[in-house]
Parts: sequence; structure tokens; C-alpha cells
Amino acid sequence: MEIVHTIAEVRQHVAQARQAGKTIGFVPTMGALHVGHGALVEAASKGSDYVVVSIFVNPLQFGPSEDLERYPRNLEADAQFCAERGAHLIFAPSNKEMYPREMATSVTVDALTNTLCGVSRPGHFRGVATVVTKLFNIVQPDFAYFGQKDAQQLAVIRRMVADLNIPVQVESVPTVREADGLALSSRNAYLSPAERRAAVVLYQALQAAMARLAAGERNADALRDFLREAISREPLARIDYAEVVDAESLQPVSSVERDVLLAVAVFFGKTRLIDNMLFTM
Repeated sequence: MEIVHTIAEVRQHVAQARQAGKTIGFVPTMGALHVGHGALVEAASKGSDYVVVSIFVNPLQFGPSEDLERYPRNLEADAQFCAERGAHLIFAPSNKEMYPREMATSVTVDALTNTLCGVSRPGHFRGVATVVTKLFNIVQPDFAYFGQKDAQQLAVIRRMVADLNIPVQVESVPTVREADGLALSSRNAYLSPAERRAAVVLYQALQAAMARLAAGERNADALRDFLREAISREPLARIDYAEVVDAESLQPVSSVERDVLLAVAVFFGKTRLIDNMLFTM
């Protein structure tokens, strides 16, 4: 496995792989890799011949009060992690390499970003869509792998790819969880021991709401209330949102008549965690 830092180097390596008849799998990340990212790299290794992982903390997707500066960075450890899971190339560009001048162009996916995290993190998904478009243009993969944990991001990328006719197949990988159910996230490292213990309430509340759906509950407001009440029983939890949305449009629903996403975002101290579960009819 090799580590490169420039766009020209990535394109050279990918061109060589294509000349050898290999399909290209791509996993975009911001580093601070954990087992959840590992599942993406492993899926890419199984589904394609040559795996590229980008490690780039994208400033465009951080708000002014968010954790850009304290976001963990350890390229050496991340590269070893990827190598052990079958990656062939790490692309770790600098900010200057990705954004050599002030950006005058951005990519916005309106339909899916006016709800859930799009409300409390204005501009976030514009930053995500813009950097992913750039990375797709740089790497030009056949397949790209994203985690179901970031369900809204996954939906935004899929819609962007469809609307802009980007020739890449977007693959989703199921959420990877700790033994107690907490979804793996780079931000879990920010939690104090007490906050970490408290955070399992997200999984517990979602599981209980899914059980209600399975038992026949179809009133979305009742499910929202249940989620909020279940999470609010944890004193360290501060709810950003607890929603029931259409699985495709991500818009809130009044009754469950088709596939829905149960989605939550909750602060534990200064750390904001998200999680979701998909209910299929």
C-alpha cells in the first residue's frame, strides 16, 4: 500500500490500475478511523479490485462553532489500519491541494438537506457534497462506499450522483456498533466515561421504537414522542432532534405507510452523536 498527497499521484496510480483491468473502489473518510470505517474498507476490498481511501478533514463541512481544530488526526495509524483491511492507496491531501484558491463553486442538494442534520448544521451538506464531488472527479471510482449510520449523508450522495450523472455506484454498509449498541463514531472519543455510558440510550430508544413499529404502531407523532421521552430519561442527554421521516425523501411523516427512518441527534456534553434505524414495510 502507498500513501500519496497530490491529485496527480492519485490519478497516476488509478490509471495504472485501470490499465491492468482492475475495478476501483473508493472510501472517502476524514481519518480517525475505527472499526466502522474498517467495514467500509473491507466491503470495498470484497467488491472491487483496487481500493483507494481518502483521508482529508474537510473544512467546508464544519460550522464556525464545530470541532475542526480538535478533530483527531493520525495519518500513520490510519494508514496501517487501512493496509490491514486491504486498501491499496491512501490519498491524504493538504487543504491547499484540495482548495488551492477560494472556492467559487459548490454543490447543493436542496431536496434532502432541509431536515434532520441540515437544520442544525447549515451548510454542512453543501460542504460534504462539494468535497465528495471533487473526490469522485479526482479518483473516478467504479464503486464508492458509505455507512448507513450517516443515513442523511448517504441519501444526499445518492441523489447527487443520480442528478449529476456521476458514473459511480454508491454502496451502503450497515452501521457497526459497540457491544452495548452504541454506533461507532470518531466523535465517541470525545465522550467522558459518564457520557459514554449515557450514550447507549440512543440505541435503546431506537430499538424500543422499532419494536413498537413491529407491533403495529403507525402514528408517527406517537413514535416521536416515545423517542423523545425515552432519551430524555437520561439526564446527560440533550436532544437536537428525534424524528420519523420517509426513508427516501427524509421528510417527516404523519403516519407510517411506507419505509421510514427513525433518526436521532443528541448532545452528551459538547459532543453531538447521531444514530438511526430503518423500518421497512
